[in-house]
Amino acid sequence: MILFILAYLGGALTIVSPCILPVLPFVFARADQPFVKSGLPLLLGLTLTFAGVATLAAIGGGWAVQASGIGRIVALVILAGFGLLLLFPALADRATRPLVALGARLTETTSGQSGFATSLLLGIATGLLWAPCAGPILGLVLTGAALNGASVSTTFLLLAYALGAATSLALALLVGGKVFTAMKGSLKLGETVRKALGVAVLLGVAAIASGLDTGLLSKISLAGTSRIEQALLDKFSAQKPMARAVGLPEGPLPVLGQMPELDGAGLWLNSKPLTRESLKGKVVVVDFWTYSCINCLRTLPYVKAWDAKYRDQGLVVIGIHTPEFAFEKDERNVRKALKDLGITYPVATDNDFKVWKAFNNQYWPQHYFIDAKGQIRHIHHGEGGYAESEQVIQRLLAEAHGQVFMGQPYVPSISTVSGSGVEAAAGGDVKTPETYVGYRRAAQFTSPGGFVKDAPHEYARGTANLNDWSLSGDWTVGGQMAVVNKPNAGITYRFHARDLHLVLGAGDKPVRFRVTIDGHAPGKDHGADTDANGMGVITDHRLYQLIRQEKAADRTFQIEFLDSGAQAYAFTFG
Repeated sequence: MILFILAYLGGALTIVSPCILPVLPFVFARADQPFVKSGLPLLLGLTLTFAGVATLAAIGGGWAVQASGIGRIVALVILAGFGLLLLFPALADRATRPLVALGARLTETTSGQSGFATSLLLGIATGLLWAPCAGPILGLVLTGAALNGASVSTTFLLLAYALGAATSLALALLVGGKVFTAMKGSLKLGETVRKALGVAVLLGVAAIASGLDTGLLSKISLAGTSRIEQALLDKFSAQKPMARAVGLPEGPLPVLGQMPELDGAGLWLNSKPLTRESLKGKVVVVDFWTYSCINCLRTLPYVKAWDAKYRDQGLVVIGIHTPEFAFEKDERNVRKALKDLGITYPVATDNDFKVWKAFNNQYWPQHYFIDAKGQIRHIHHGEGGYAESEQVIQRLLAEAHGQVFMGQPYVPSISTVSGSGVEAAAGGDVKTPETYVGYRRAAQFTSPGGFVKDAPHEYARGTANLNDWSLSGDWTVGGQMAVVNKPNAGITYRFHARDLHLVLGAGDKPVRFRVTIDGHAPGKDHGADTDANGMGVITDHRLYQLIRQEKAADRTFQIEFLDSGAQAYAFTFG
């Protein structure tokens, strides 16, 4: 129930977001009509259409994207005709084409009538075009939809969000209607106002057709509303994670819950399937990870060290491989990653997020420490805290063995661990966040015109302020990744960190690439997957370390793909 309330409040906040600007003219163009017969059905059509289209976009495949794109084109044509008829009413008398006739029925400028059906149709067209900025609340709703699949709950959450927006628009429309009536009645400006609305409608159509609603306005909007939405989420968290211990108490570790069953796992690697019952009497560390996640990779040296040191004392480490990207669901890719990373402890694939949901997990990586009775005694998410985590393992083993540890009285000792390559610990002073290349979660993308979704497009470099990035050359940008269509396409990124990584993949053949830093070959600052000249080859779907400097600094990174077929997913930094 709380999540539905949050979704409604998130929608209501869109009225103060610049992302709402392109659709406001379509709404206010009916401000002079009775609200119940005109404004209400328009908002109803907008709400229902947005909820339906957003549900399909969240859970559907490529067909849903194509259908949505066709619908947007039709809606743009209808609303452009609507704007022209507001601006030039004489067109309605001379129009003979069906589209203009439909526009005349929609506007009904000559008869002054306002039917429920025509306003509803106009609302449906507006709903096909509305692209609200995905702040924290809408992001949570869409992520949950993609995670949980098709459900009534998914649609109702999106409907709650749209109803929140419709409520704000209704209030604005009621106030705007009174102002419009006053201007017509007392100032005799009805004709001028009507033409101004026609111009505004055409500007709205142009803004949406050019991608301004999901480009520049998105950046402005998120800066203004994200803090408010995040504060609501923090205060009324709709999905509480399992309780997490803070620090280690002097006495026994608290019991945080029972270990869930692992029967939702898919394929088991390095082991036969394990169950909660078969693990009784063992101390267990459950590690939620995925092989292209840089934070997960940097914890691996410690997890592998714990497995090697304590396996003979009764510790069982289980990796739950829950994929973030589609290529991480491929069994061959996972098997190769385990071999390349030197992982020998049991790993279970969790492509359907069943184990993730059983633990009510929310992070990559997250470690659950479970005692010999099957009770969760400690939880740690993210990197760091390795000494504390090892102490937990030691204390749980000591409990299981009657306070005798490794054949000796319990005396804590901490392993010395260091990683290399992508598994090396992060450097300090990182000012650039993880950045997704696919349009669903991308931020600070500066190529002129923004994204052209799911279609080939020739991109040009944009601004290069700190944390800005852009594409150049021929790309097709999808929701999760961007694909190089022709050789010599590239990415430019202004970042501040020591290390730069990029999750990459290729099609049927390897793809060569070249990287530069501030326009020059990286030299000694090259990463594990590039040489001093900046050359490298994409052979697998995985995370590639492209830059490794001595210390963090503001740098301009560029990568040029010398062959077509490269797939770029996400940047990470350290």
